Amino acid sequence: MTEFNQESFAFTAHFSRRVEAVFTVGQVSTDGGALLLREVDRKINLLGRLADCFSDGRSPLLVKHQLPEMLAQRIYGLALGYEDLNDHEQLRNDPLLAVLSGKREVDEPLAGKSTLNRLELVGRTGRYHKISYSAESLDRLLGDLFLESYTTQPEQIVLDLDATDIPLYGHQPERFFHGYYDSYCYLPLYIFAGDQLLCASAGGQQRRGRRGGRGSKSHRRPGP
Repeated sequence: MTEFNQESFAFTAHFSRRVEAVFTVGQVSTDGGALLLREVDRKINLLGRLADCFSDGRSPLLVKHQLPEMLAQRIYGLALGYEDLNDHEQLRNDPLLAVLSGKREVDEPLAGKSTLNRLELVGRTGRYHKISYSAESLDRLLGDLFLESYTTQPEQIVLDLDATDIPLYGHQPERFFHGYYDSYCYLPLYIFAGDQLLCASAGGQQRRGRRGGRGSKSHRRPGP
């Protein structure tokens, strides 16, 4: 039987700091697997390209938490199973999440739940929500990532359009009662090619059951 005695793994450095997984310390993090996600992101620059789809209208002199850091903090948190923004009241002091978010000074706290909430409620009011995004840029990014996943041009691409219900239990805006699902829900439209998501749209969800996928346009095709 092969014996494996390696006591540490080295990952991409964080500015001047080394990032290592060590198996000889007393206190460990159960979220260490997220460093593997960070290595994948370094290959395709997903979070950096995602940040380019947003615009930040905040005063640069007053900004404490940069937009790319907040996006990374929220996305890595979701990937690790921390869906509730309240979780970030503790996670904001986690040095590992600071590394994942790209914060240079890992001893300083990340964004709190209120700041992240304003990030998620983009476009609500100009006074409190100064971060916006381009829906077209986000759609284009999903298409680009899909095409880049192929080493050679595919002979055909099969699109799967699926409207999936998201049950609601409160009085959220734009909710409606769907007879088939027998509940109040959102009904976003997802467009997949294989296991890759190409588009997610919540617009016109009340009419979607009658008109199917009409209204979602294809902007990309295989080719050089």
